[in-house]
This record gives sequence, structure tokens and C-alpha cells, in this order.
Amino acid sequence: MIKTLLIPKLERRFALSRQGAVDLIKGCIACAFQDISFMFSVGLLYRFVIDMMNGEVNGNRVVFYAAFALVCLSLIFIATWFQYNTTYLATYVESGVRRISLAEQLRKIPLSFFGKKDLADLTNSIMSDCATLETAFSHYVPALAGSLISTTLMGLCLFAIDFRMALAAVWVLPVAFTITFFSARIQEYFNRKSVAANVTLESGVQECIKSLQDLKANNAEERYLEGLGRKIDSVEKRHIITELGTALFVVSSTLILKFGIATVALVGSILLIRGEITIPLFFMFLLVASRLYAPLEGALQNLAAVISTKTNINRMNEILDQPIQTGSDGVTNQGYDIVFDHVGFAYNTGETVLKDVSFTAKQGEVTALVGPSGGGKTTVSRLAARFWDINRGKITVGGMDISKIEPETLLSLYAIVFQDVTLFNNTIMENIRVGRKDATDEEVIAAARLANCEEFAGKLPEGYNSMIGENGCELSGGERQRISIARAFLKNAPVILLDEATASLDVENETLIQAALSRLIKDKTVLVIAHRMRTVSGADKVIVLSDGCVAEQGTPEELMNTGRIYPHMAKLQMISQSWGIYHP
Repeated sequence: MIKTLLIPKLERRFALSRQGAVDLIKGCIACAFQDISFMFSVGLLYRFVIDMMNGEVNGNRVVFYAAFALVCLSLIFIATWFQYNTTYLATYVESGVRRISLAEQLRKIPLSFFGKKDLADLTNSIMSDCATLETAFSHYVPALAGSLISTTLMGLCLFAIDFRMALAAVWVLPVAFTITFFSARIQEYFNRKSVAANVTLESGVQECIKSLQDLKANNAEERYLEGLGRKIDSVEKRHIITELGTALFVVSSTLILKFGIATVALVGSILLIRGEITIPLFFMFLLVASRLYAPLEGALQNLAAVISTKTNINRMNEILDQPIQTGSDGVTNQGYDIVFDHVGFAYNTGETVLKDVSFTAKQGEVTALVGPSGGGKTTVSRLAARFWDINRGKITVGGMDISKIEPETLLSLYAIVFQDVTLFNNTIMENIRVGRKDATDEEVIAAARLANCEEFAGKLPEGYNSMIGENGCELSGGERQRISIARAFLKNAPVILLDEATASLDVENETLIQAALSRLIKDKTVLVIAHRMRTVSGADKVIVLSDGCVAEQGTPEELMNTGRIYPHMAKLQMISQSWGIYHP
């Protein structure tokens, strides 16, 4: 029953794994056991007072009480040890599992999702939201549930002894919890605003660091930092408002609990004067009441904290609920021809990028995608690798429908060289090894030579083992691009996608990279995006994209004679090459 009903609800409510939900239940039981263990010492004190009043305390009794006190201490120690292991240690494990599962989910989600989220927002979900839940599962939720369980059990025992005194002790509980529950929507609102302010600030800080060079170049640092300062002030203001809003309800609830001891003393005094209860019984209720409210004061704070985590949990569930790309782990292709068959595609924004695109990129040939900016060239290359899923039509590789193939399996057939290269703060060797993680050093170096990396690697202090800084900041644009091409050589995939691989390079670097690319693309299916006619002129086939459609296609020579857009582009580029800056 617990497995089929409670555990799935906990998984959903707190964005937990199945084991995390099981550990949460164990933690709640452990906290309840710990709270109850503290009551044994209260019972021991009660019996000691009665024996004192009856004059029955002697040597044997002292030994008994001393031994029982040791038993109580041992029980408290065991309960605390069990509670620590089932809350804190289990929570740290679950926190790691949750971060990994979020990262795995992000790995499988179509790239269209990332168009709606910025880096700061996703980083905040994986780091800050997980940290918030880590605190909640180690400090708040088990302690709250344990307090409720132990208080309920102790309350039932009190009612069994004397319902009047029990009523005087527990009437404050529903009142205090009702006040806290009513604050749920307000606390959620405050926390949502606070999280949004945090994300805005993190995004601003990242943007500032990334654009620092441009800010300096335009003397815009001071103005930008003023805006960043306002974001910092907004975060501070939001945190203060959130804390005050939470404290208002928690303090009010805690204050109500204090009335419980007063009503126990008042009702007990009246009943004692009437002779309806004994002094030891009155004393016991005072002791129990003082112990009964101690965990509940913390429980009310925990309840407020648990309520405030709803925003963080919803943000994580938003990621976990995203549909993922799935498919077969096996490939059934016959060759590596890429065929676009009446493909249509639109982003989530509703913007239609491709309307009706049909063409074939044959194995052993270079197919170039050209056309005006915004025509859909980059989108076509991304769809070919299933970075997004198309809205209509079909894309096949060797006759195999790529929408039915698991993305990682499909990408094992592709080597992609982007215009914007992403490198890691590691050595040249390890950055190239990204292309094939099990490659030997000799294989990495061989691929590097094919991509003309040896020329600059040999000048560095430690050669291929030299660190290149964050995103390769120690290297030039051409050197970074050659590392990307070396990855493609190392992967040695049958399909090559080149996205403006030489667009931003100088003539010398472009020549070196063109030579490297010529070796890379031999006997493979090559789809290349290019603006420079120098690149396009060597293609076997040119696809001209305009307004989301294939406007023209054929060999470069055919299009120069019969085309309209392609000759116009070639003419404009020839004019631009003769352009220069002249002093009047």
C-alpha cells in the first residue's frame, strides 16, 4: 500500500527519486522515534517525584533510577544515531542523485527547451534548488513529520489519562497549525518572487562577465554596474520581505503554543483545588506540556520552510516533466545519404523557419547550404542531427527515419564542426579526446596532425599537455577551430556537418583549415553551411535556401548559369572583396 500510494506522491511532491522517497519515510519515522525517546526521561522524573513524595527513595531505588537513566541515555543515543543516518546522510546521497537526474534529463530534452530558458535559470535549478531541497529533507520535512507523529501519540496517551487536562494541553495545536497553513499561499508568492530575483541577478552577473570586453570598449562599465547594483538591491529586498512574511506567521503560531502551558496550569489548578486530580498528576501534565511544545515550535518553522520549497520543487518538476527524445538503440541504415522529404519546422515561439524543404545530400559528395540570413541553413543542419524534432515531413539517413533513432545512437554517425567552438579548461590532448573518449594518446596526436594542430601545440610549454584556459582563451580563433576539426578526425564518423567552420578566420588560418577539412570529408556525406564562394565552389551540390524553402539546387556551375539567387550572392561577394577603406 505504501509503495503504490505514498511513495509516488512523495516522489512527485518533493521531486524525489524512488529511493529518496523511501529514505524520507525512514527519516520521518526516525525523527518520531527520537522525539518519543526524550519522553522516557520525563516518565522517569515523574516516577522519581512520586517516590520522593511517598518517602520510598532508598539505596535500591537510587540504583534503579541510575540504571534506568543510563537506559534512557542509551535509547536517546540510538535514536539520534538512527535519525542522523536516515536524514542527513541519506539526504546528501539523494541530493547527488537529483542533480545527476536533472543533468540526464537536460541531456535528453530537445534543444527547443533551451530556447525558453537561460543558463542562469538552469544553473539555479541544478545548484540552488537542489541545495534548498537538501536542507528541507535533512532539517525540515522529517523533523516536521516526526513531531506530528510523536505529538499525536503523546496526545492520545494524555487523553487516556485525563481528557480535561489533555484538552487544556492540545487545544493550541490546531490553532497554531491553522495559522501556518493559511500562510502557505502568501509564503509561496514571496518565495517565487525571491527566486525570480535571484535568477535575474545571476543572469546579470554572467552577462557582465561574458561581455566585459565589449563594456570596456564602449565605456559602458559604470552604467551596466549601476543596473547590476539595482538587481542586487532587489534580491536583498526580496529576501528581507520573504523572511519577514515567514516570521510573521511562525512567530504568531509559536506564541499561541505558549498559551498551552498557561491553560494546563490554570485548568490543573482548578481541578487540583476541587480535588479531582492529584498533585503528581498535575506535575506530570506540566512536565509533558513543557516537552510537548518544544519539538512543535521547531515543527512550525519547519512547516513554513516546507511550504516555501514549493516554488523550487515546481521549477525542478518543470525540467523533469519535459518530454525527452527517444528511439531505437540500433541502426538500420543502408549507406549514409541524407534525405529531407517535405520537411516543415517551427520553433516554440510559433515562428515558422522551414516550410517545405526537400533535397538529398549524397554519400561521397559535398552538399553546400547557402542563402540569405534567416533562410534556415543552420536549422537544416541541426534537424539533420535531430537536435530538434520536425513538425512534418521526414528526414532519413541511409533510408533510416532519424525520428525513430535514439539521439545518442544517431549522433554516433555524425561529426560536427561548429562555427563557435566550445572548449574546456583542460589540455589540448583532452579537448581533442572529446571526439572519442577511449582514444589513445597516439590516436589523439595523429588526429591533431591531420588538423594541423601540431604547428601551434609544439610552441606551447608542455605541448599537447598544455592547459588552454576556459573555453580555450589561451588560443587564437584558428587554433581553437583546428582542435574542433581534430575532434572530428578522431571520431571518424561517416557524416560530417560543417557550420561556417571558416567564416571568422584570416586567410592563412582559413587555408590551413580548408586543407584539414579536405582530408576530413573524403568519401563521406558532407553537409556544409557556408557564405564564402571559395568554400561553395568546390561543392558537388548547392542547396539555396530562402524564406524556409529550397529556392534553387544544382552544381555551382549550373546555378551560375540558370539560378537567380546564387549568381546574385556570388556577384555581391565579389564586390565586397574589392571594398576598402579610403581616406577622403
